[in-house]
Amino acid sequence: MTAGSGPTRVLVVDDEPAILRFLRAGLGSQGYVVVEAGTGQAAIDAVRQRRADLVVLDLGLPDIDGLEVIRHIREAGAVLPIIVLSSREHEAAKVSALDLGADDYVTKPFGIDELLARIRAAQRHRLQQEGEKPIFRTGDLSMDLVRRIVTVRGQEVKFSPREYDLLRLLVANAGKVLTHNHILREVWGPNTDVQYLRIYIRALRQKIEEDTERPRYIVTETGVGYRLRAPD
Repeated sequence: MTAGSGPTRVLVVDDEPAILRFLRAGLGSQGYVVVEAGTGQAAIDAVRQRRADLVVLDLGLPDIDGLEVIRHIREAGAVLPIIVLSSREHEAAKVSALDLGADDYVTKPFGIDELLARIRAAQRHRLQQEGEKPIFRTGDLSMDLVRRIVTVRGQEVKFSPREYDLLRLLVANAGKVLTHNHILREVWGPNTDVQYLRIYIRALRQKIEEDTERPRYIVTETGVGYRLRAPD
């Protein structure tokens, strides 16, 4: 729910009647208002007409590929969260969707509880972007974005400038999957080998995780990228 502005309107874009019924019931039971679109063009029109606060988008649509729908929405300047539903097992589709501006993805088949959790995380991320607070906290990790101080379990931790830039990017997008290419582009610039990213992620985990083999904060999204645990 969106505080102070009525129920959140979720635009569900899918051409499968069974999926639409499932989401209509599941989201409706949690107080969301479900707006439906069976084609990519109908989804683009609905967003243009400001009929949605969040989009749940299937990639396999009868008229326009879901990736093109994301491209149209983002190029039009819309910043509402987009969560992709995909039955495609190939990781490239997920990576492409995220690089185009999707906030998260759920692979079919999925449970309604998983989707609801993704929706809440996407909403928190957007609110965080709109009114970013100077202090970020998640679990025992705290980051003062003004003073550039990071503490873990109450102890200040020192980072190299590049490590700090990487952690700052993850914090700015906490709860959201960031692809390898997106992180490399933002922190190192184009044409950088992904091995640099793996080395720096390992270094960050050694400084903030209690168990680097079972990380709580920087989570690997296999074949896609990384996600920092959402703020408390």
